[in-house]
Amino acid sequence: MRMYINGAFTSGSATEEITVINPATEEVLDTVPMGTAVDVNTAVAAAKTAFSSWKRIPAWERAGLLHEAARKMQDHAEELAHLLTIEEGKPLEENEEEVFWTYDTFNYYAELGRHERGRFLPPGDPDQLNFVIKEPYGVVGCILPWNFPLLLLAWKLAPALAAGNTAVIKPSEHTPLSTLKLMELAFDHFPPGVVNVVTGAGVTGDALVRHPDVPLIAFTGSVATGQRIASIAAPMMKKLHLELGGKDPLVIGPDVSMELAVKATAYAGLINAGQVCTSSERIYVHESMYGRFSEELAEFVGSLKLGNGLDPDTDIGPMLRPHFREKVEGQLADAVQAGAKVLVGGKRPSHLERGFFLEPAVIVNVDHSMRLMHEETFGPTLPLMPYRNFDEAIALANDTTMGLGATLLSHDAKLVKRFFEEVKAGTIWINDPLTDNFAGPFGGMKMTGGGRELGQEGIDEFYEVKHVHWDVEGKIKEYWFPYGKQHK
Repeated sequence: MRMYINGAFTSGSATEEITVINPATEEVLDTVPMGTAVDVNTAVAAAKTAFSSWKRIPAWERAGLLHEAARKMQDHAEELAHLLTIEEGKPLEENEEEVFWTYDTFNYYAELGRHERGRFLPPGDPDQLNFVIKEPYGVVGCILPWNFPLLLLAWKLAPALAAGNTAVIKPSEHTPLSTLKLMELAFDHFPPGVVNVVTGAGVTGDALVRHPDVPLIAFTGSVATGQRIASIAAPMMKKLHLELGGKDPLVIGPDVSMELAVKATAYAGLINAGQVCTSSERIYVHESMYGRFSEELAEFVGSLKLGNGLDPDTDIGPMLRPHFREKVEGQLADAVQAGAKVLVGGKRPSHLERGFFLEPAVIVNVDHSMRLMHEETFGPTLPLMPYRNFDEAIALANDTTMGLGATLLSHDAKLVKRFFEEVKAGTIWINDPLTDNFAGPFGGMKMTGGGRELGQEGIDEFYEVKHVHWDVEGKIKEYWFPYGKQHK
């Protein structure tokens, strides 16, 4: 497939290609161009030209274009879900849900973008008007992760367009096909240049961040890459919208049923083979139920089926690439060497000859000195640690440099209140981990970053705010220079 620039598919100036493979079968799916700085310049120039007219289109008209894009996505939902599955590896059922959330995000921001663009303020003088205007930035650079290629594109692109911005998208080099297919199926009715896609790797993203005509960068990915983006953008004072991963805790109270605890924990830590920024990567269990819970969780996790995401019986698909699997294996080996015990999983399944599979692991005897408990894992692991009282549980939950999400399983209102008040995380889940709500903001604290997606906050990230003071009469003021006797 080719890049999408100024309303047309093109190979641009690329002389190299990126090979995209199926992580479940290791088969080559397609190739895409390795976009260059020249291609980034071309795309940004197209987006900048389109912005001058796009920002002036009435909000209701932009809303209609976004709704039309959502309708086309819905019409092609089956095709998009299938492509996501073979490109990224999640079970088909999970990708069907991702496509639904993708087109519904466009529908949501189509309406939110037409609601308001500012507000009037009480004037300081009867002859004045004071009001706030929300204006689009211009060209937004969207740099995407590979684990939810379409959903996390929608969380950036839909509010950016609804606010009146144009965009240049750099998808992950691992999963560019679904983004390009989305352009083909759902964006052909947009004015040329409003949405552009430049495929490539780190050098391509670097060129986008450095471009002087891109005032806002929206990025989801690792802390290290986010720090690099920040260091490049700082001298130009660019607006940054960063979501940089997590090391989310899940705390299990002593009052919940064993079945709820086991199934919620498995879901929270193992969906998409644990390759979710909000995966529960640290599990804290009250000491009164720790032993039994460990055994029952290991038994349940051991019963889950690994396989190709196209197989309807598959519970957990592959990891995306071999080096991601090796990173998880390294953390597990480090933990075992330090005294941890793997109750189940943690190995490459012998019955699956091809694909980057790793059996989901339940680990006990862990502590916070282990890499498994303080480095982001991004894989199918469930490390369990007991706690004695809720003070200790909260202290353990907060013992991280990250702050994306946190989950509590409990029906005790006092514990729930303490948890959402005292745990430093952008999203708190109580008894229902990893759910989203279009109307509520998503984002993190501490080194996870400070931007917010979804909700009113999600579109406000793509507006600049301007305060207007207007003296309608235009009278000369007595407090202007020169100061005279009237002030003495």
